[in-house]
Amino acid sequence: MTLTPEYITSYTDKIGRALADYTPRLISAFAVLIIGIYAIRIVKRIVQKIMIKREFEPTLSKFLADILIWALRILLFVVFITRLGVETSAFVAILGAGGLAIGLSLQGSMSNFAGGMLIIVFKPFRVGDTIEAQGVIGTVSEIQIFVTKLLTGNNQTIFIPNGALSNNTIINYSMAGTRRADLIFSIAYDADLKRTKEIIHSVLKANEKVLKQPEAAVVVTDLTDNSVRLAIRPWATNADYGLMVSEVLEEVKLALQLAGIETQPFVKESSKK
Repeated sequence: MTLTPEYITSYTDKIGRALADYTPRLISAFAVLIIGIYAIRIVKRIVQKIMIKREFEPTLSKFLADILIWALRILLFVVFITRLGVETSAFVAILGAGGLAIGLSLQGSMSNFAGGMLIIVFKPFRVGDTIEAQGVIGTVSEIQIFVTKLLTGNNQTIFIPNGALSNNTIINYSMAGTRRADLIFSIAYDADLKRTKEIIHSVLKANEKVLKQPEAAVVVTDLTDNSVRLAIRPWATNADYGLMVSEVLEEVKLALQLAGIETQPFVKESSKK
């Protein structure tokens, strides 16, 4: 092919006409993109203000806001490529096929995602609650989309997949606001049972961390071969529970010892802290 001046001029004219025809479409596409980005930011701020005003759960607010923003971004991208003249039907087909493949390869993650949705919507626990699940006990420090983060009493961080968490038993120690301890003391058969119960009741009444209502109970739970087992059942707030248990155990032991009442070498708290 010979590059004559006429050919170069003709080719240049074609490029110029193509650019002239495509420039308005290109400008309008980028205008839509820029306006859409700013509009999404405005929508995000408005949605966050509405959720704060209506006192939505913080985790739920962030999750819903993220879903809305990503949906708007995807919609904006589709509009942008449509304005550029790209055929969206083939693009959507490829996106759908890719989404199916990714979904099949991430079935476990999708299960955790669904579990996170259930936890956020039905709220079996909140951030700050102390729960027992999957064999561990800890305070909920964060509820994420795929996992829930717990902080244990010895400052270990545990991540539990939301799929397993939402499909198994969860014990929430914080939901009711108060907790009852079940402490077991064993005393000898020849000990004065009535006096023993009076001493324990006096100890419970003197302890400021033991709630007056519901009233603490002291009952006989079992008669073993060598002892009488008493259950001490005081109530406390969630914040005072751990210290209350320790104080009651120590104070009851010292009070019985001072009164000359023999206790058997069996002390047990039947509920976990």
